[in-house]
Amino acid sequence: MTAISAKASSALPNFSEGIQYFGEVLPDFETYGATPAIESGKIAIASPTEPNAVYQTLLAADALRYLTLQVTASKASGHPGGFASQAEAYASLVMLGYKNIITEVGHHAPGFYSAMFLDRSLEDMGIFTVQELRDRFREKHGLLGHLSGFIPGILAPAGPLGQGQHFAMAAALLHKDKLFPFTVGDGGLGEPYIVSAIAHFHTAYPAVTNFLPVLVWNGYSQEHHSMVSLKTNEQMQAYWQGNGFDEVVLVDAKDFDDQNQPGDYVDSTAFSFEKRLAFTQAVLSGVDKAARSALGGKLTVFIIKQLKGAGVHARGAKSHNLYPKDTLDAPHIVTALQTRALSAEAWQLVRTNAERAGGGPAAKTVVTEFEFPLPELGELPLEEYAVGGEPKVSTTAMGRLVGVVGNKDRNFLVTNADGNEASGIANINQALKIIHPTTDDLYNQAPNGQVYEPLSEDACAGLAAGLALMGARTLWCSYESFAINGLPIWQTVTQAMAELRRQTPSTITLFTAGALEQGRNGWTHQRPEIEAYFASLMRNGNVFPLFPPDANSIQACYEWALKTKNKGIVITASKSPLPIRTTLEQTRQGLRDGAVLLHEVAGDRQVVFAVIGDLTLMPVFEAAAFLETEGIGAKIVSVINPRQLYRSHDTAWDTCSEPEGGFLDDAKFAELFDGDALIAVTGGAAGMLEPILLRSTAKRDTFAWKRGETTASAGELMAFNGLTAEALTKRAIELVH
Repeated sequence: MTAISAKASSALPNFSEGIQYFGEVLPDFETYGATPAIESGKIAIASPTEPNAVYQTLLAADALRYLTLQVTASKASGHPGGFASQAEAYASLVMLGYKNIITEVGHHAPGFYSAMFLDRSLEDMGIFTVQELRDRFREKHGLLGHLSGFIPGILAPAGPLGQGQHFAMAAALLHKDKLFPFTVGDGGLGEPYIVSAIAHFHTAYPAVTNFLPVLVWNGYSQEHHSMVSLKTNEQMQAYWQGNGFDEVVLVDAKDFDDQNQPGDYVDSTAFSFEKRLAFTQAVLSGVDKAARSALGGKLTVFIIKQLKGAGVHARGAKSHNLYPKDTLDAPHIVTALQTRALSAEAWQLVRTNAERAGGGPAAKTVVTEFEFPLPELGELPLEEYAVGGEPKVSTTAMGRLVGVVGNKDRNFLVTNADGNEASGIANINQALKIIHPTTDDLYNQAPNGQVYEPLSEDACAGLAAGLALMGARTLWCSYESFAINGLPIWQTVTQAMAELRRQTPSTITLFTAGALEQGRNGWTHQRPEIEAYFASLMRNGNVFPLFPPDANSIQACYEWALKTKNKGIVITASKSPLPIRTTLEQTRQGLRDGAVLLHEVAGDRQVVFAVIGDLTLMPVFEAAAFLETEGIGAKIVSVINPRQLYRSHDTAWDTCSEPEGGFLDDAKFAELFDGDALIAVTGGAAGMLEPILLRSTAKRDTFAWKRGETTASAGELMAFNGLTAEALTKRAIELVH
């Protein structure tokens, strides 16, 4: 093909400003490109076997390749190779009218942006031309290097591997009449989470098959051959079948190669034009078959086998990433762009089809561009226990409310990998039932339950957070010690929520059985270091770790969390019966102010205890009682919502969608925490105390978790970590003298 400059081409569409090279009209364009294959008023091609549909799908694939390479090369940065190897599959999905497309591969971002540009979705963020597409790529307030929730038409963020399937399954569960394809790289297939998560989901929801993995089997991962590159086609098909897939549709470019390319993975863009059309025909028909199968009740995967980097600047892993040398002026980039260049007429045809597909731009049609309708919960039936009365289990008190929420909202889902009964919340299972193919009343199991229990924190966090991102209410429950395995996707979702252009329910967690309760289980169950993770995330501005001190407080915390939007809320509480120390109204005040005063006795000098947690209050109250016998006053302040104790400028709260400010002012902070000495106490990571230590000017110290050990009781474990009344008393006296 002879490439010509933009200046030499006539009748250029306005959006093409910034396209550097235009090509000659392809063979038979007058026959198969005369009119758009997606007719005006239609949302898809009429048939995947029509020659004009096949021809125009090939044009769309090349347009995606061209834009992906030119956009990344404009910044000499980004990832064109992986997306390029499946361009025919993505183009086929669009031509067939499917636009609710997700990816498990963050490196496919420039390809997705190119697709959003072609169907005009990016006009919602002021990107109308290819030049603007280039200018805004990998720039602030633009098209960041990996997908985010900020981009119009993009359903879900994508960064770490092994996450996209959760978003696709969540969307499929909420929208059973729509197809949710998601691209999976064969490099990412090495992540254990993807197929195992699908397997559990399919067992729990056998009728929900309207999500479609699109495996991009190109032989390479990021920097080397993929771990599945030596599998035969038969072995790959057997792999998916062995994991419960009823339909495996595989299209191998090698079957169409007429250029004698070596190896098992070949580049279809090197074929003769006739064979390119034959390959595109196979992909288009294969995607159509797979989509119909998935929508028809069969667990289905579509596999496109084609060399990584097909049609761009390099092949194999070398095509994965651009480096500073890979500029638009570099000869190998110029050659690749000129080879893929389309005529002005072809560009206009591709855009028209992209606009019409699916009923309009993705930014106007995909499910995440609309708020998911939620039933009203009304006022929750909180039960207020008498302060100083009989000790109660906090988690059980919250569990009763969770059951109420689930019965009012049938889309509500609770997830837990380690079992709710072990966390004092068996009442959730009793009210909502564990989703299981075996009905058993003794174990509260039923096929139509609302409690999802895979033995994987990633799968628990993934589905719960994914559903929240898609607009539904959820609760992820975990032992604090094990939740770290699910946090990567939870963090991905909370970060996406911070920039979403729509409201969605906050993603809420309940972490129980804190380290201090787990003496006899030993250090394997004592990992409150996770709280340091949340302490860091508090500065994001939309993450709120909550520490209710008792069974009244946890109810008020959950009530508040349910009313919030676009936030990540972590409730951490013990499963032991503990004293009731607060009223509901005190916690509501503590949620606003960050903390609430529990106890105050005057003295010649005064020690302030700022306490995070519930069990940790026990040695603190003992220490205060002893200090009072010595004439030293004590204040005990329960820190319920430490994020509110930061200063306004400490967090990025004002950059978040649904911003939440209201930080405690200096006067009120002094009212709560001023004294002759301050001792900040937590049974978890000391980092959670930072907001207090930043602002206090008193002589101060911290008591916090050090490490786990096997002990016979919580008291013995606290002693091992220095959290005793004696140690607190001794340090308090030292500080005030």
